[in-house]
Order: sequence, then C-alpha cells, then structure tokens
Amino acid sequence: MEILDPAAAYDRAVDLATRGRRSILGITGAPAAGKSTYAEQLTAKLIADGHRVALLPMDGYHLAQSVLEELGLAEVKGAPHTFDGYGFVALLERLKEAPDELIWAPRFDRGLEDSIAASIGVGPDVTLIVTEGNYLLFDQMPWATVRTLLDQCWYVEVPEQLRHDRLEARHRRYGRSPEEAHARTYGTDEHNARLIAATAPAADAVIQLS
Repeated sequence: MEILDPAAAYDRAVDLATRGRRSILGITGAPAAGKSTYAEQLTAKLIADGHRVALLPMDGYHLAQSVLEELGLAEVKGAPHTFDGYGFVALLERLKEAPDELIWAPRFDRGLEDSIAASIGVGPDVTLIVTEGNYLLFDQMPWATVRTLLDQCWYVEVPEQLRHDRLEARHRRYGRSPEEAHARTYGTDEHNARLIAATAPAADAVIQLS
C-alpha cells in the first residue's frame, strides 16, 4: 500500500480541492491514532493557503448520550452501532449531489459528550470536504456506502503503545479513573481498534504519524 508523507499528502489534498468539482477526502484510523488532529491541521493549512475546505467529523453522528443509556449501549460508545450511520451517509450524499446548497452538519462536543445539530455550515464555495472517523472503510452497511462517496481515503497509523497511552490519557481527562481508563482502552476501544485495523487495506494510502 502507498505510504504518504505529510508533504505528499498535502499536495494530493490540493489536487482534490482544485479539480473543478467538490471532492470528499476521508481520514480514518483507530481511536487515538491522531486522525482528528491531523485532519484539523490539514484543513487549517489548506484554508490558510486560500483553498475552500470544510472539516466534517463523523463523530457528529454519535447517538445522543441519553439514547445510548436508554438502549444500554453507553459502555460501548464508539462501536459501529452507536452511530447514526445512515444519517452520515445521507449527509455525504447530499454534499455530493447538491453542491449549490448551504448544508448544515452536526458537531460532537467532547465536553458535553453529545452532538450539537446544525453546527457546521458548508456553503457552495467549498470545493473539498475533509471528513474523519473510525468507520469510513468499514465493509458493513450502512458504512460500506461511505467508501463509494469518498474520492480518497487515507488511513492514519501510529505506534500502538503511543496510541494506547493517548487513549488512556484522554479517558482520564474526561473524568474516568485510572482503572476505568485502562479497562476502556484495552476493552471496548481495543475491540473497535481491531475492527478498524482490518479496514486498512481498503485505504488509498497510509499516513504514518509519530
């Protein structure tokens, strides 16, 4: 599989942003691989260089925390069935099919642990959508449709120990005890990470971060 360094990845993103029609670039990888940070930095650099780019994380389609608790799914939050996958697909389809519309997308707030509807606006001038999330390459429905809507999808990799350390730190930062953070990192999160790692061969390229 092709490995892109940051400079080559940037050049490819510029190509997507300047091809004369709206493109969608996916950034995927396991939890705490750094895909959100990378997507944010890539988007910011593209915008600073004059390109019309919007960042739409998949996390905006988390089911509401109250719904997860009602369904008994709060402990596995982040698994494929804890997202509104069909809603995410519908958003991508609309972004592709209606580029002349102002389209609104939800945003996930980690402080609230909930999504906020209609938080990200995408105007007709936007030529590149960067979307990032865990299941962009997942081969089960409705996620399998996502891959058909992406012009490119890159898989972000970091050393596993670094990823685990980041994940435990994130869980502690949002209120879990050290024991709870460790259990979540090597339990539910690790199960999800293995599902995601199995999708890597479907990516157009791998970006290795340190």
